[in-house]
Amino acid sequence: MSLTSHLTELRKKHDVLSRQVEEEARSPAIDSIALTEMKKRKLAIKQQIEKLTSAASH
Repeated sequence: MSLTSHLTELRKKHDVLSRQVEEEARSPAIDSIALTEMKKRKLAIKQQIEKLTSAASH
């Protein structure tokens, strides 16, 4: 998998998680544990994207 396609897939996953976090946060019966886990996965993906982006620019 090329770096560009890998970054594209990571960005898609990040976007999906963003929507899921927003939906869960708006839910009347918030599952705080699930919400926290989604936020952690979202942050980890964001960090991967930033790391790969900075490595590609050097």
